[in-house]
Amino acid sequence: MKRHFFVLFILAMGCASHPAFAGPNHAEFIRGPFKNGPEVTRKCMECHEQETQSFMKSVHWTWSKKQVVNGKSMEYGKKNALNNFCIALPSNWSRCTSCHAGYGWKDSSFDFTKAENVDCLVCHDSTGTYRKFPSGAGHPVYAGEKKEFPKGNVWEPVDLVRVAQSVGKPTRATCGSCHFYGGGGDRVKHGDLDSTLTNPTPDIDIHMGGKSQMTCESCHRGNDHAIKGEAASVSLGSGAARTMGCTDCHRGDAHKNAMLNRHAGKIACQTCHIPTFAKAKPTKVWWDWSTAGKDVKPEEVKKDAYGEKQYDKMKGDFAWEKDIVPTYFWYNGSVERVLLGDKIDPTREVKLSAAKGSRKDPNARIFPFKVMRGKQPYDSENKTVAVVNVFGPPTSESAYWVHYDWGKAIAAGMKSAGQPYSGKFGWIETSMVWPVNHMVAPKEKALRCADCHGAKGRLDWKALGYAGDPRLKK
Repeated sequence: MKRHFFVLFILAMGCASHPAFAGPNHAEFIRGPFKNGPEVTRKCMECHEQETQSFMKSVHWTWSKKQVVNGKSMEYGKKNALNNFCIALPSNWSRCTSCHAGYGWKDSSFDFTKAENVDCLVCHDSTGTYRKFPSGAGHPVYAGEKKEFPKGNVWEPVDLVRVAQSVGKPTRATCGSCHFYGGGGDRVKHGDLDSTLTNPTPDIDIHMGGKSQMTCESCHRGNDHAIKGEAASVSLGSGAARTMGCTDCHRGDAHKNAMLNRHAGKIACQTCHIPTFAKAKPTKVWWDWSTAGKDVKPEEVKKDAYGEKQYDKMKGDFAWEKDIVPTYFWYNGSVERVLLGDKIDPTREVKLSAAKGSRKDPNARIFPFKVMRGKQPYDSENKTVAVVNVFGPPTSESAYWVHYDWGKAIAAGMKSAGQPYSGKFGWIETSMVWPVNHMVAPKEKALRCADCHGAKGRLDWKALGYAGDPRLKK
């Protein structure tokens, strides 16, 4: 036993000090073969057990954290949040967790203490060949498996040995493999995050496409896998240890013009420096689930000016927009959220998330947002937002995409989420806010005075708490 421990110790010390571990070449230490992802992780842990343990404390692993939500302290995150895209995680695990940095989260029994379930490769692949299968609960396609998605599109097995031997630092492509594709596809959810940021031009993003060629990690820094920056939809006010922003680099009076520096006291950097988002590809701005389930011939499905389908039997009606002028709200870095089980008013638009802040709030700035709107089901007696079992295998008795039966799908989704269901449902219109932080324009294309002030200004001054344009005050 002592001899075995000594050999592992020498191996670990050699791995930690060897120059290969500063770069992508691990071929000297990793041989394989590997049957699956967890086998690779066990190999990684021979040298990197501490790193694996630290990762297991991160929100990339837990998908939740202890935080204050609407004045209440609770465990909250992606695992129990509502949205107006695919609605919620419970009952849809195998599909949603294709973007979890782990293997095998297919139901509520997933073991978060099992280190071999961590997926090291999804963040550290440098070959560009590692892909998780869309409905594989975090697993890629392995040797000997034949899988299709969508039907007719065969996925090739991942060469686990090659990928494991070639690991390196995360890149825009590895981060983007999940973050660019949230909501079910490229540029669906965020609007300011899409596949164009893998290799953007300076006009799309001056930080990532300009001379500095910044990566995600240039801003999203952290130690022990505690990466700064979290989506406002699941982290409602992270606190100083987790927050990040433009002023991490651009400190003090960033402008030579004193008037601009005074504006910075009330206006976020992003407001002027990201005049539009979804610059090269359209993003989804409307999703109506109530129209799903209709049998429409492919040739009858209309496309918009961008070539995007406006209807899908599985998901309903869509609307897309491109090069969008943001919507502006006062924002102090936190949001209000509708939670599972919260009572709603179905006669009004339900704001699943809303920016917090006001003109009188000293910590608030005027900030740009994407506003996502849609129509989704709710429990019409209990007046709560419904969780829907949309995804399931062909043998599923409840999945909407199998049977197109809303009653069964809602009953199963609510049961998985631990929520009561009256058996009656209706439809509500909802909205969510998504802060715009990426796609920073070159400084020459930042907003000018007349872009906000004057008859053609883009700001809704009354909605922001002013009697009118303050520049026009007599």
